Parts: sequence; C-alpha cells; structure tokens
Amino acid sequence: MQSYDKFYINGQWVAPRGGDTIEVFHSATEEPMGRIPAGIEADAEAAVAAARAAFDAWAATPALERGAYLRKIAEGLRARTDELARSITGEVGMPIKLSRAIQVGGPVYNWGYYADLAGSYSYEERVGNSLVVREPVGVVSAITPWNYPLNQITLKVAPALAAGCTVVLKPSEVAPFNAFILAEVIHEAGLPPGVFNLVTGYGPVVGEVLASHPDVDMVSFTGSTRAGKRVSELAAQTVKRVALELGGKSASVILDDADLPAAVKGTLNACYLNSGQTCSAHTRMLVPASRYEEVKALARQLAESFVLGDPREETTRLGPLASAAQRERVLAYIRKGLEEGAELVTGGAERPEGLDKGFFVRPTVLGNVAPRATVAQEEIFGPVLTIITYQDDDDAVRIANDSIYGLGGGVWSGDETRALAIARRMRTGQVDINGGQFNMQAPFGGFKQSGNGRENGVYGLEEFLEYKSLQFRAR
Repeated sequence: MQSYDKFYINGQWVAPRGGDTIEVFHSATEEPMGRIPAGIEADAEAAVAAARAAFDAWAATPALERGAYLRKIAEGLRARTDELARSITGEVGMPIKLSRAIQVGGPVYNWGYYADLAGSYSYEERVGNSLVVREPVGVVSAITPWNYPLNQITLKVAPALAAGCTVVLKPSEVAPFNAFILAEVIHEAGLPPGVFNLVTGYGPVVGEVLASHPDVDMVSFTGSTRAGKRVSELAAQTVKRVALELGGKSASVILDDADLPAAVKGTLNACYLNSGQTCSAHTRMLVPASRYEEVKALARQLAESFVLGDPREETTRLGPLASAAQRERVLAYIRKGLEEGAELVTGGAERPEGLDKGFFVRPTVLGNVAPRATVAQEEIFGPVLTIITYQDDDDAVRIANDSIYGLGGGVWSGDETRALAIARRMRTGQVDINGGQFNMQAPFGGFKQSGNGRENGVYGLEEFLEYKSLQFRAR
C-alpha cells in the first residue's frame, strides 16, 4: 500500500487541516493502492502563502543556481525510476515497459533539459534605447491530470522553477502518488522552503482556491475543456495569466497515395497509446471513400493484435483504463456510436474475455462514422478509433477542421510536399507527417478549445516569464 498523510508546504511535511482522505485504486486489480489527504481551502491557502513568501528570494537566485537544483531533482527521479513506473502503471494502466520509458523517462529528460536551459537562456536584450528583460511571472498554481501524471507535472513545475517562479502543485487525485515521490526528491535536493508546495484534494475545493487566490499570479492547467473553462472564469477575476492544455479530437488524414498499411498502423498506435488516454490521440482516421473497405480490413487486423493484459507484465502491450468512471464513460461512447449508426469493425462494449478484474475496455474500431456523430466530435479518452470517409483533399481538410478542438493530428502521403500542404491547412497545434516522432523540444499545445499557451522546450519556459522594458535616455 502507498499511503501519504501529509502535505508538503514551506519545506516541511505538514498535517492537513481537515480529516478526510481519498482512496486510490489499482487500474488492473480494482483494489485500493493507498490513500492521500483530501485538502480543504485552508491547506491551499497555506501553500499559496508559503509560495508568496518564498518568491522574492527565489526570483533573485542566479539562474545557474536554479538550474543546479533542477539537475539534482532530475538525478533523484532517475534513481527512483522503477518505483515511479510501478506506481504510475498501477494508477493509470500503462504497461510497465512503456511507463519506464514514457511516464518516467520523459520527465527525467525534461527536468534535465530545464536544468540546462535555466542557465543558458538569454533573459535580456537591447532593443534601441530599451533593455528588454524577462522576469518570472510570480506564484504559479499548477493543476495537473492523471493520464501522464508526472510528465504533466514536470512540464509545468520544472520550467516554472527554472524561470524563477514559486509553485503550488495540485495533482489529480486519481494518480497522485508520483507527485508525493517528486516532493520527496525535491526535499532531498534541498530546494529552499516554499519554492515548491504540494496539496492534494478535489478540484471544486483545492483547485478553486488555487485558480482564484489573489496571491497567485498564474494558473497552468491541464485537463478537460469543461474544467479549463471554470479555471479561466475564476482566474479572470484577478486577471491572472492562464495556460490551458485541454481536450482533443485529433484527425489522422490518410491521403489516397499513402502507404496504407503503414498509415493505418501508425494511426492505431497514436490512438491506442496509454489505452487511448492521451489528449492528442489520433482518434479520427480520415480515409478516401474509395479505399474504405481496404482500410477497414487493415484496421480490424491491426486492432486485434493489441492484446489486453496485466500492465505489470513486461510483455503487455495494452493495459486498462485508470478508473471505473473512465471505463464507464468510454463504454457509453461505444454504445452511443453504434446507436447513431456506426459500423462495429472490432471490439465493442462487452467486458474482454478472461479479464474479470481491472478497468479494461476492448480495443475498438468504429467504421462509417458520420463526421458530426457524437463519437466523431467528443473526446472519448479510451481505445476507440473512428473511421470517417472523405471525397477529396478539400473535403478531408474540412472534416479535420470540423471540431471545437485543435490539439494534434497527422497526415499520411507518398508525397511529402502534398502532405505538408494539407498539414498547413489543419487548424491544430501539431501535425505528424508520415508518422513523425514526438519532439520534446517543439511547442505542444492547441488551437480553439484545446487551450492556449505552449509547453515543451524553450516555449514552455517562456510561458512563465514576463516582459519588462527599461528605457534609457538617448545620448
């Protein structure tokens, strides 16, 4: 059992002000993994006060020194890779082999990257008679999701600390243990008291304080579009800076000259990664109407090669979802898709054979989906791919852009110039061309209701910096 009964505030482990706790369940067994405290408003307020008191000194700390702290944190997380991977696999359901590489390896890389960037970034430049400087925005509330828990924490906390900001973190109560391990690593690294603070609890209680508190200068939120709208409403009352990374309904556009087997395989991989619990998952596969039957056969064959299994096993390729609530949400969408006329290519809403425990959902492909169908418009967040047909390139672009979201996407073509032309027309934050790999130094974020602001690389650091212009009298 992994259980924690204290928050990390002002450099100390402190008892919560309230007495309630939250139970965390294992994705594969449905059994309790442990408990965490359910914070109340006073806990969040104490954390904000600690961050505010620590800000001036941390902002004045030389950037190279801030980077040295981040380097220690990266090393501390690397030393606990196996523990973190096991924990996140239990919380989220990603197979253990992938958890080590993605759920832990990615954050370790990014802590190291921002350790280097903190000292090498140019925080000022001369522009005419002005000295333009970049300064930390201030106290940051970081509110993070459960699907890539440590990674989403890292992409907020690491650049914020590198920039000279102080932070209050509220991780998801569904996958919180990795955040406590991070707090232990930060404490061991000797970060000054109040620079990093951790409070757990529910969004309507702790999250609302962190989004509205007048001593918080910026809120960085990753989660649902519905919750992101609420964060924006609360933050607007004190005109905070807000960065939002929200939902997605990304289209993978397969053109008529594409290598179909490679394109279908690549799309399914991008859809089913982390059991579909990925905001930028390629969940809409757009294919030429004339190639539908061929694509459908390939999709069925490839989807059925994703065998569900215990995520703790090294050979498992596809694990369960993170919670009972998420499983029921995904199953409801599958049923809704069939009710609205989709063709069941493979999978479905029945419990997978031989898996009586765990939040498992069959890897599913729905064919002949109408572009405006519910399953083509709303984020499912599970292993469900929809196949939508189009008539020509213009029709494909129209369908791809017919969404309130704009986070990810893909284009597949035998002609890279043609693929690039289509990618440029897609209203989305990033597009993979012929399976281009994710780049951790390129900006990640969305258009439209997928949010605003960018994470990753130097772009992620700049989210936490303000401009200041110092004008000198002309000589």
